Amino acid sequence: MKLHSRAQQREVRLEDTRSLDEALARVRVALPDVRPGTWLLGRGWRSGDWRPWVEPTKELLDEIAGETPVALMARDSHSVWLNSAALARANGDLQVPGGVVELDERGEPTGVLREESCWHFRDAYIETTDDEYVEAMRDAIKLANARGVTAVHDKDGWLGALRFWQRLDAEHPLSIRVWQSLPAERADELGALGIGSGLGNPRLKLGYLKVFMDGTLGSQTARLLDGSGVEITSREEFAGLIRHAARAGFPVAVHAIGDQANRDALDAFEETRVDWQPLGLRQRVEHAQLLAPEDVGRFAQLGVAASVQFSHAPSDRDLADRLWAGKTDDAYAFRSLWDSGALVANGSDAPIEELDPLAGICAGVLRTLDERPAWHPEQALTIEQALQASTVNPAWLAGDERRRGKLLPGYYADLVVLDRDPVACPPEELPEVRVVATMLGGSWVNNPPPWS
Repeated sequence: MKLHSRAQQREVRLEDTRSLDEALARVRVALPDVRPGTWLLGRGWRSGDWRPWVEPTKELLDEIAGETPVALMARDSHSVWLNSAALARANGDLQVPGGVVELDERGEPTGVLREESCWHFRDAYIETTDDEYVEAMRDAIKLANARGVTAVHDKDGWLGALRFWQRLDAEHPLSIRVWQSLPAERADELGALGIGSGLGNPRLKLGYLKVFMDGTLGSQTARLLDGSGVEITSREEFAGLIRHAARAGFPVAVHAIGDQANRDALDAFEETRVDWQPLGLRQRVEHAQLLAPEDVGRFAQLGVAASVQFSHAPSDRDLADRLWAGKTDDAYAFRSLWDSGALVANGSDAPIEELDPLAGICAGVLRTLDERPAWHPEQALTIEQALQASTVNPAWLAGDERRRGKLLPGYYADLVVLDRDPVACPPEELPEVRVVATMLGGSWVNNPPPWS
């Protein structure tokens, strides 16, 4: 998950907008609060959710924002929508390898950048101070504690998030455990310094290296077997990164959405298994949203975990039915992965989905988040499986299976008090389960007793 991002309350929130006009209306309302010379930032739009389905452009923002630079991250964080004032900050510095600059019929940028172009612009031209990040993370930790989160696997290593966590931990012991990532390109540097996975303290550890194979469903950049999508890292490049990471003593988490990207990732893990398996490195594919049937069993065969987000299935159902028509029998195949013997770990990928473990567990069991029938109910998990995927298995991925994930003597007292037993209550009651209190290491970090 990307914990700091969830708390950026000053951003314009666009997650539930159902039309382009509604998104623009929210931007218009927020503009008077922007200080002169600063950015208007927002996130959460997904054009596939809009009716009619239309792609955003810089001109639409120009009409209401004028010279105020506007940058609106898509819901999946793989695309950004900019106005002309924002684009001008880059002075044409938009195209980078693995990136997409959408162009209009005149060959001019539309204002939408995807993948590496999106991230390059964000990192190079949108300024966020360390103080702003740390302030946002303080609020996010409180929200996490209130929702029963005791540990996160932070994927924002590219951001320098480790130093933010260290700063917070120095101020006051963290009320959450963090398994921190770094970019895979840092492997040789880490190896030269003799820094390996697991360095840190019980609440903040350097854990794994992160790689991106492709884009996403929402940005229409997931790499599919039909040849569509964007290749961010090739199979050959990824195999090289795995080897470099193994020499430095780090496992790898690789973002792969499309069936081609997942196959390439699995091929690379198989090609390099002699480098990492003897070291006991716990490798993982992040998301694994669309899999060819013949690739499902390869996770267990290789000992590669499927690190997924149960909430993505009901959240993406309409978009998947449209963009992956005829392929959704092989999408979000959580039960198939589980039955194959793969280790399935569930997270939120916040802010892509809500930082809410109970909502994720509901999504895994019910395969719906609204009044509609379950979407591909054959892929639903039992409540016991969903709980294991959300507690025991993530602890194993972090090498903490003998200290966390279970309520046993000698384990850390990381626990959540709920208002009812999710295993015993009827499945239809799962959406009503609420967090009463949260404990970390034997200390209450949310709503200590007595309880009414």
